[in-house]
Formats: sequence, C-alpha cells, structure tokens
Amino acid sequence: MNLYRTYKVEVAGKSLPVLTNQDKGRYGVIVFENLDKYLNMDNWNRQLLDKYCRDYSVGIIGFVSPSEETLVGAQLRGFPLYVHTNLRLRDASLNPGSPVLRMTRAGDTAWGPLPGNDWAIFQHNHSGYEPLEWAQKNVMDYPTDGVAQPPLATVLQDHGQVDGIQRILFGSGLKFWLHRLLFLDSLSYLSHGQLSLNLERRILIDIDDIFVGEKGTRLKPDDVHALIATQNRIGEMVPGFRFNLGFSGKYFHHGTHEENLGDDMLLRNVAQFNWFSHMWNHQQPHLYDNVTQLMNDMMLNKDFAKEHGIPTDSGYSVSPHHSGVYPAHELLYTAWKKVWNIKVTSTEEYPHLRPARLRRGFIHRNIMVLPRQTCGLFTHTICIDSYPGGRDKLDESIRGGELFQTIVYNPINIFMTHMSNYGNDRLALYTFESVIKFLRCWTNLKLTSVPPLQLGELYFKLHPEERDPIWGNPADDPRHAKIWAGNKRRTTLPKLLGLGPQKTGSTAFYTFLSMHPAVASNVPNSDTFEEIQFFNGNNYYRGLDWYLNFFPLQPNDTDDKFMFEKSATYFDGELVPKRAHALLPKAQLVTILISPAKRAYSWYQHIKAHGDPIANNYSFYQVITASETEPKALRDLRNRCLNPGKYAQHLERWLACYPQQQLYIIDGEQLKSNPVAVMNDLQRFLKLPPYDYSRHLRFDNKKGFYCQVVSDNRNKCLGKSKGRQYPPMDDRSAKMLQKYYRIHNQALVKLLKKLGSRPIPQWLKEDLSVTS
Repeated sequence: MNLYRTYKVEVAGKSLPVLTNQDKGRYGVIVFENLDKYLNMDNWNRQLLDKYCRDYSVGIIGFVSPSEETLVGAQLRGFPLYVHTNLRLRDASLNPGSPVLRMTRAGDTAWGPLPGNDWAIFQHNHSGYEPLEWAQKNVMDYPTDGVAQPPLATVLQDHGQVDGIQRILFGSGLKFWLHRLLFLDSLSYLSHGQLSLNLERRILIDIDDIFVGEKGTRLKPDDVHALIATQNRIGEMVPGFRFNLGFSGKYFHHGTHEENLGDDMLLRNVAQFNWFSHMWNHQQPHLYDNVTQLMNDMMLNKDFAKEHGIPTDSGYSVSPHHSGVYPAHELLYTAWKKVWNIKVTSTEEYPHLRPARLRRGFIHRNIMVLPRQTCGLFTHTICIDSYPGGRDKLDESIRGGELFQTIVYNPINIFMTHMSNYGNDRLALYTFESVIKFLRCWTNLKLTSVPPLQLGELYFKLHPEERDPIWGNPADDPRHAKIWAGNKRRTTLPKLLGLGPQKTGSTAFYTFLSMHPAVASNVPNSDTFEEIQFFNGNNYYRGLDWYLNFFPLQPNDTDDKFMFEKSATYFDGELVPKRAHALLPKAQLVTILISPAKRAYSWYQHIKAHGDPIANNYSFYQVITASETEPKALRDLRNRCLNPGKYAQHLERWLACYPQQQLYIIDGEQLKSNPVAVMNDLQRFLKLPPYDYSRHLRFDNKKGFYCQVVSDNRNKCLGKSKGRQYPPMDDRSAKMLQKYYRIHNQALVKLLKKLGSRPIPQWLKEDLSVTS
C-alpha cells in the first residue's frame, strides 16, 4: 500500500528539478539511492542543493550502492567520514538513544547473517555523527580468535554540525527488513514530522470455512481450546481482539466423530468469538442467476445461526472465493442487503490480487468493500512439513518479511485464514501470535482490533478517494474471469467510444456509423435514448452488469463484433477518462469539434427550445457572464455552455489515459458539409471493411443537412430538434466568447500540431483571426 498517498514523489534526472515554488520548498526530503551521485555532483548543482537544504531545513537520505571496487578506510568526499565496503555482516542492533527512532523500537538483536555481501560501514572522528544501527563482522569470514569485536556502524546520522545539513546514511539498501523501518523513520525525522505515518494499526483475523473441510482437516476439541487460549494471549497484546469466524451451516457435523465434537465445542463457545456468514452450502454466488434462490440459500444459513445461538447482526460477510464481490455480481449485493443487512465485506481481488500493496477498497450498493490480505497460509497449508520452504520460510515472513511488512504498511489489516489452518499443526495460531510479538519487539505500533463495521467506517475516513469503484474488464484477469457469471459472457464491450461534446454533431456521427453493416451500437437507454451515459454520473454506480446489458450478442454474433457507443457528455467528464480506460483500455476514441463559441450558443438555444426555465428567463449574454454570486441554476447553465468548449484541457485529460494513436478528432463542420469524406476517413482509421457512404448519404434540401438514403425519392433524417435554425448570436456575446476562448483555442492549436494527425480546422483559424 502506498504509505504517502497524499505526497508526490519525483524522480530526478541528470539535472536538478525546480526546488522552490513561490518561495516555498517543494521537497521535504531528498533521497539518493546512490550516495556517490550526491558526493560527486558538479559544484554548481551541489552548492544549489546544499543551499536549498540549509534554507528550508531539508534533510538528505543516502544509500551506499554496491560496487565491484572494495574500499578500505576511504574518506567520503567533503566529510570527516570513512567507509569500508563489500563486507559480510551479521547480528544487527539499534541505538536506543537515537532521536530518529519513532516507529522503530530498539528491541532485541536481529541475529544471524545480514542479506548480501556488499555492506558498507562508517567510521568517524567527529561528534556530529551518531550511529543509528550497528552490526558485527561475520566471524565465519573474519576470524577473531575469540576476541570481542567493536560494533560497526551500518546506518549513521549526520546531525548537521559540519555544514548545517542533516543526513542519514545507509550502508546497505532496503533488502534488510530493519532498513525499511529505519527508512520510514528517517523520512519522518528529516521532514520534521511531515512525512510521518500514524502508528495505530487495526487487525482483524477472519477464519473462513468454519464447519467446512474434508475429514482429517477439521477442528477437534483440543484445537478449539488452543484457539481460545491463543485468542486470550493475543487479546492481552491487542486490545479488543477476537477471531472472526465465518460459517457454512450445511457442513456442520460432516467430520470424524472427534471433529464433530470440535464443532460442538465451537458452538458451546459461541460468545467467545465474532461471527459472520459464508454461504450455506459454500456455493460461489456468481453461479446464481436467480436472486430468490440465492436468498433462500442465505436464509438457510441464517436459520442455522439462529438455531445454534450464533449472532446474525455483525453486518459483515465474506463470499466464498470472493465470488461476486469484484467483479460485482449484483444479485449478491441485493441478497446480502435483504437477508443479512450486510454493510461491509472484504476481498483480495480489487482491483487485482497482485501486487497486494495495490489492493484498494470501494463502496457499492451502500456496502463497504475493504481490501483483504493473505498471510501466507492457505486451505492446504495445514502442516509445517508441507509448508512451501518449511518453517524457515514461514519464520522469514513473520520476522521482518512479508507478513510483518503488511502490518507495518497498512493502517487496517483484514487477514484471510481458513479453519484448516487452526487444526493439525495450528499454523495460524503460531503465525499470528509470533508476528504480533515480533511487532511489539521491534516497533512502537499500537495494535488494536475492532469489529468489521467500525473498520469500514475508519477505512473510508482515511481513504475517502477510494469510495467510488473503478470497474475493470473481468475478461482481462484470469482470476476475475473464473468468478464472473457465465451468462455475462454473451455480451461484448464496445471497441469505440464517441465522446461528444454535446451540440457538435455527435448524433449525426452516431447515425452515420450505425449505418455501416460491420458495426453495431448499444441497445437504446430508456432514459437517454441512444446514449448510455455510463462513465459519468450516477449510472456508473449501477455497476458493470448494468452497462453490459446494453451490448448483448445476438445468436449469430461473434465476440469480435465491432460495437460502439456514443455519449456526448463523456468528453468533458473529469472522471470519465480514468473510468473508461480501466474498462476499455484498447477502445478507439472519437471526438467532434466545432467552434466553442458556436457550440455554447447552440447548447443554450437547445435547452431553451426544450423549455428550460433559466434559459427562458435569461439572455445568452446574461448566462455566459453570470458571476459566482448568481443563483446556482444559472451558474450551472453557464458552466454547461462554457466548460465543454475548453477543448485542449479535456483532450489532455483523455491523452493522460490513452495513447494518441487511439484518439480520432473529427472537424464538426466537415462532418456537416461533407460527411461522406469524413466517414470514409474514419472507416479507414478503424480498419473497417469499405462501405460506400456516397450511395447511402444524400443532402436533403428541406432539412438543410445530409440524411440517410431510403429510396430514390425518400430520405431518413434526424428528428425535429436537429438542424433547427436559431437567431444569430448577438455581437456582444460573440466578442465576449472570442476573448474567453482565445487562450483555449491557442492551446488547441498547439495540441493539434503536437498530435500531427489532423489539419487545423478552418473554424479554429477564423476564431483566432478575429480581432477584439
């Protein structure tokens, strides 16, 4: 998980980046992955950087990088410091009096060989330096004849007494787990607390599959006693801790005689634990296509819980194999609400299983979905002899490795375990008690545990930016494809998005492209006609299933059918490019541009013709010049008139997500005056089979624009609202808009030249040539 989500990390190249902005420092800490690059910096840049560090009290972190050349007592350039390199070391310990230590605690000694054979150690003869970490030479490599050796400084704090700059120097990189903690503390110390992590950590340990499991893998009475005893010991270290048990009632008493007694022992100790519902039959919810059947199976589990005194009000549930949570199966969310009143769940699948550090949460249908972590134990890891890599590998994860770091880096940790991990060798009990003890030894983290509902509320308080989901294509992830309802595969996703903006000819574009025999569009939306308007507005929260329903494959269709959709509000939607790219990363994008002033006026006249009360009570000039003190409805209309016309700004947002090769820009005036040529160019760009638009489009003198040819003497034209003639724009408004859009039109010219794919439209040249 990105620890510093609210901070920007910038990687510098050969030259220094801009260090200040309006007399404020831009960087809180400077980090050199290779200390030599700092030491050997040219004088000008070195003086500039050092002055910045002194002026803004900015510290420097540097790592001695491995080198083939071995240094012995070599002086660091410009410092009263000496280094020895390419050493093999062991037994690291920390300086308990160091002011740098915050998250890290100077606990025991990290016994054993340290990773790598390229360590550097520091020697100094100046009081301004203080070791932060020591280690010993590896006696197997450097015999000492039994004579005690002094500790060697492997991480050194420079208090800044020499030149007024505080530094922390590492003699090795971040392969050593303790250095990862010290690096976090160094960031905090040198940034004067600005880059500091909260020390509170919440832990929830779910035990999935209670009552589920093959004979020989289930819990026996002694295992239940051990579960309770370990829970009590952990509870002394982690206030509020209880194991969270997820049950599937159908499999109660399906073990051996002794395992069935274990089931009974769990039920006699119901009050000792927290409980949540799995599925009654452990069936994956995405396999259900009938919500009634899904709810009936959930009710069986609820009835079992009531019969045996298991609480049913936790508001938390976990789906078997995380099926139906993400990718979202809407029937699951509906049934969860109706049967269990679920308010929070967790999954390891959003947005993908790996890398685990990028797992996120989201909220869907008012159910909070939290990221779930694995701990290295799975259903089949029940005996230490069969653990991949054996006990050493498990202990490595506990003692500074993956499990330890997961808790360090994540403020909220929900761990997935299985009932089988608590029987046999009871690996889960050993794992979690050990890692908690190790955390208490080496960190000052404050470990607590609260129920899932409180965890969810806290998570989205910490990460409000994650509330909105980002829907990806389940077919792009093999794991997601396995837990995606099969009936949804008889749909396809669009290969092209028509972006708009509104009142530029997007409906004509939609009509003309739909005429192509190799192309199909979405089925109509009952609310917005040919436009789905999925990626912007509330439709996005209806979920992927809702969107897919607009693209059904017909019996004779193949998966490579060229589908498209057009929603003219996509163009200027702030969140739309990111959302669209997550689901349709390979889609072609088509946008249509006309004079932004003409577009603004057309939009005003359009909604005025549709009876909008603001447009009917305010002139166009009053709308586009409305101040921030005007009523909100008037300001909203002003924004809908003006904002879409800032073309370059919106195109740049799309190009931040999509490569320029997938963007096709149509001159809206050319689409109106010569649609045959425009559509011929477009079908070549899309690599579609040739379609003779000259035989199927014809200018209609009565309507004043091109229409679809139906027969020799009949055309099929767009509706009454299309091609409507408006009174000319007043001069005052025209001059205001020409001035307003000048900077945006200039930016558009630069962008079009940069893209190099289309000529500068005539309307754009004219807009920029008009003098104020």
